[in-house]
Amino acid sequence: MANDAAKPDKEARKANKRGAARLAAVQALYQMDISGTGLNEILAEFESHWLGREVEGAQYLPAEAAFFRDIVSGVVRDQRALDPQIDEALAKGWPLKRIEAVLRAALRAGLYELENRRDVPARVVVSEYADVAAAFVERDETGMVNAVLDQLARKHRADEFTA
Repeated sequence: MANDAAKPDKEARKANKRGAARLAAVQALYQMDISGTGLNEILAEFESHWLGREVEGAQYLPAEAAFFRDIVSGVVRDQRALDPQIDEALAKGWPLKRIEAVLRAALRAGLYELENRRDVPARVVVSEYADVAAAFVERDETGMVNAVLDQLARKHRADEFTA
């Protein structure tokens, strides 16, 4: 019985580490977009200076480093395939290039995860990236991230929404 009690706590810790990895991934992708920092440099910087450390008085949660690395490198690798899908899901007249860089990063990371991380339920992906966006922008912009990722989730993982 002791094992059953410990299991939810272990799952919660794993979820928290993945949430921290998502937040760090969006920050890394944002930094790459704004400054032109390369993939290897950004991975090394975040893994050695940000993940699980205190930076400028803020304590960053321990993150699942492999999950962080997968999201950032996957978005960089697949960006040419991700961006047209996000553009299509956005409201007419609002191409991805007009969206704030941090929101672009959240949308790209969310879509990457929807396409490549079947181990994470689609609704969790949508919710997590809306939460990540909320750390940086106003509520109406968070709603846009939620709506676009929900639309993409229903397209890519329709089976999860028909039940």
